[in-house]
Amino acid sequence: MSDTVLSVRNISKSFGGIRAVNDVSFEVGKGEVLGLIGPNGSGKSTLFNCVLGQLRPDQGEVHVNGKPVAGMRACDLNRLGVGRTFQQLSVFPEMTVLDNIILAGQEHKGTMWSRLFGSADAGLSGEADRLIEFFRLRHLRQEKAGSLSYGQQKLLDAAMAFMAGPDLVLLDEPAGGVNLTMLGNLKERLQTYNRDHGTTFVVIEHNMEFVMSLCTRVIVLAEGSIIAEGSPEEVRSNQQVIDAYLGG
Repeated sequence: MSDTVLSVRNISKSFGGIRAVNDVSFEVGKGEVLGLIGPNGSGKSTLFNCVLGQLRPDQGEVHVNGKPVAGMRACDLNRLGVGRTFQQLSVFPEMTVLDNIILAGQEHKGTMWSRLFGSADAGLSGEADRLIEFFRLRHLRQEKAGSLSYGQQKLLDAAMAFMAGPDLVLLDEPAGGVNLTMLGNLKERLQTYNRDHGTTFVVIEHNMEFVMSLCTRVIVLAEGSIIAEGSPEEVRSNQQVIDAYLGG
C-alpha cells in the first residue's frame, strides 16, 4: 500500500498459554478510516495495546510512517504523530475543558525549559480554543470536565487526542455509552476532520452501525485472527462475520 501510515506485521500475543492475537497483519493508508470490530474476546483490545506500546507483542512488528514503534512509550508515540482516545475516559474531572486540552498539548510540545519558564499555557491556548470550537464545546470552555455529560466528555477526550496535530489517531470504543444525538455529532466531527486534514483513523468499536457509517474499510477479528476484511458493505454481508456475531 502506498503512503502507508500504520503497518502491523505478524503480531501475536499470548497470556498463560491462550493466544489472544494470532499472527495479525494489516496496513492503513494515509487518510483512511479503518474499523476494527469483533465479538467480545476477539483480541481487539490486546491488538490495540500492542500497537500502542502498552503491551509488547510476543512476535511481530509495528511501524508508523516507516518507523518501528513496538514497545514504544505513549509519550514517544505522541511525538511521532500518534494520538489516541481511551475506552475509559482520560479527562481530569476537576480541571476545565480548556485546561484539559492544554494539558494534553503539553505532553508533546515544548521542552522542559519552556514548561518551567514559559507562559502558563505553554502557548497552547490558541490551538486549544480552535479544537474547542471545532468539537462544539465553546459553551463549556470554562466548565469542569467532571460536570459534563458522558457524551460531552467523549468529545473532550477526542479534542485532547488531536492536540498533537497527529497523522494517526486510534479511537477506542468512541461510541460506547453515547446517546444517538451526541454520537451523530461525534461521527460528523471525525468525518470532517478526516476530510479537512487527511488524518488517518483506526477505530475499535462494538457499535456496528457507527463503524459501518464512519469507516472506509473494516477488519473483523474472531478468536485472535482476522476472519474478514473489506468495505462495510462486503463485511456486513459476510457469512463468517454474521456467524461470529450471532453465534453461528
